[in-house]
Amino acid sequence: MARVVYSAAMSLDGYIAGPGGDMAWLARHFGPDPDAEELAAGAGALLVGARTYRGDDPNAGTDAEGAFEGTWSGPTIVVTHHPDAAPPPDVTFVGTVEEGLDRARAAAGDRDVHILGADLARQCLALGAVDRIAVSVVPEMIGDGVRLFHAAGGVSVQLERTRLTGLPHTTTLWYRVVRGRE
Repeated sequence: MARVVYSAAMSLDGYIAGPGGDMAWLARHFGPDPDAEELAAGAGALLVGARTYRGDDPNAGTDAEGAFEGTWSGPTIVVTHHPDAAPPPDVTFVGTVEEGLDRARAAAGDRDVHILGADLARQCLALGAVDRIAVSVVPEMIGDGVRLFHAAGGVSVQLERTRLTGLPHTTTLWYRVVRGRE
């Protein structure tokens, strides 16, 4: 059964994108990254939020444009109330997070479903659907933008750190989401 994984690069002050979803700040931190390669290798399907699907790509206009620095090809499930009339190959639009999770899990088989988008990840966490989280902390503070997780009123999610890896340009924290009394 597919695990549901949320991974993101985050500034030290907790932002995954700048104001308006700007991802340009992240491009200067790219480099060889075995953690990102590991995540990409385990992916069987992407579950993508509408803003992320239509949003800023720090690699736009380069060979690395797209998910996993342009290496992704496979099923992409986009949760949106405004689907494109003619989706690209391998892209499916759905209207609810639950339907998206069902379709992405089926498409992934025994590989991982990767969530792309902060708001979608928050919704999946609220549904108890996220199994793993990997956050690469980048040595920069950008001051404003899209937070890694933000829930008005706060939501507590218990995590167990499973690994800690590091490179000169990132430190990656790997977690398992703890459910009940596991």
